Amino acid sequence: MDDSTNQGRALPVPAGRLNRIGRLGGLGAGVAGRAALGGLAELSRGRKPVLRDLLLTPGNVRRVTDQLAQMRGAAMKLGQLVSMDTGDVLPPELAGIMARLRDDAHTMPPAQLKQVLGREWPQGWLGRFRSFDVNPIAAASIGQVHRAVLRDGRELAVKVQYPGVAGSIDSDVANVGALIRMSGLLPKGFDLKPYLAEAAAQLHEETDYVREGRWLGWWHDRMAGDGRFAVPAPVPEWTTPHVLAMDYVASKPIEAAADAPQEVRDRIVTDLIELTLQELFAFGVMQTDPNFANYRWQPDTGRIVLLDFGATREIPAAVADLHRRMLRAGLDGDADGLRDTTRAMGFVTSDTDPDHAERIDAMVATMFDDLRRGGPFDMAATDLPERMRDQGIALAEAGYVPPPLPVDILHLQRKFGGIFLLGARLRARVPAAAMLGRFV
Repeated sequence: MDDSTNQGRALPVPAGRLNRIGRLGGLGAGVAGRAALGGLAELSRGRKPVLRDLLLTPGNVRRVTDQLAQMRGAAMKLGQLVSMDTGDVLPPELAGIMARLRDDAHTMPPAQLKQVLGREWPQGWLGRFRSFDVNPIAAASIGQVHRAVLRDGRELAVKVQYPGVAGSIDSDVANVGALIRMSGLLPKGFDLKPYLAEAAAQLHEETDYVREGRWLGWWHDRMAGDGRFAVPAPVPEWTTPHVLAMDYVASKPIEAAADAPQEVRDRIVTDLIELTLQELFAFGVMQTDPNFANYRWQPDTGRIVLLDFGATREIPAAVADLHRRMLRAGLDGDADGLRDTTRAMGFVTSDTDPDHAERIDAMVATMFDDLRRGGPFDMAATDLPERMRDQGIALAEAGYVPPPLPVDILHLQRKFGGIFLLGARLRARVPAAAMLGRFV
């Protein structure tokens, strides 16, 4: 983290389960009410109202976004999980909401911050610090980060969880799920329930800062001998279930490297891809949240700083083997092998229409056709995401409804997609086929 302070507005986080339920319930009722009034207006003009158009008016979109951003916690995190930083493939209305949720960073006022720390730390805690900056240096959906210095001079980054977040996960997720269903943006027949259940399970893990502290220590030890990366050391004596303390590591946002020379950008993205492949095929453990904020950069040392390990999960050997088989088949141009693995992963089931299955096979083949080409893979110049998006839209319009995918497959797909998008943002050129070949 660098020394800049977060510039978001200081707004109290709504705490208490009933308070949060009331806000989300009122939000849904308000959106539905405005849609009903809009429908009456359309009928009075002699036009048949379209529900999607009524729900997704600019006013409703702005109201939903503002409320979710203010509530933070599961409400905001779920929006970020749904978006997966993939605005290019979302309907524009939903993409706009998600972009705002990624960028908006309201913070707790100092008085609320003091209340939280007073509950989590021993009485008189402030006297053990030389300084504690009440202005956060970072703010996200679940907590905000403050810079502090202990009396012995040790610099800390202290992540403080918003009050009420952990206890309201299930109700928040259920209510946001209702808003998503009401939006009319989901394919007909799409079963949102397993995805909401997984989102709630992941959020319960991510709000346990003691658990995250253990994983932070694991990653710090694992990466200690790799000069490409830096991971802060945890500080257990100042860590509680809702406060996570670690060493402060100076760095800049990873996007700051966008202006670096081409070879620097190429190396950063190559290192991150190799790390992702190590996580899958060597460690058996992966940090599954590819949010850009979880990767930072030190221009002076060239190291990539890795942050936020709440979404760390162990990857079963069978899942890693499936991906190894898929990569091997894709790089070899083995169409039969690709078909076998897409079915083993759950993208195609016995209930899938044969035409839909053929289209899915074509999409997977399209991806590997690009990766197999000789020379560096230009992640900014390729039109692969647009072609995949167009094929996906055509598949949905043909009536395809995605089956519920295994949780581990979902997490891996999200991680791969996020790293690809970061590579495109940095306009990197990477030896993709050679890297993949080394691991499979």
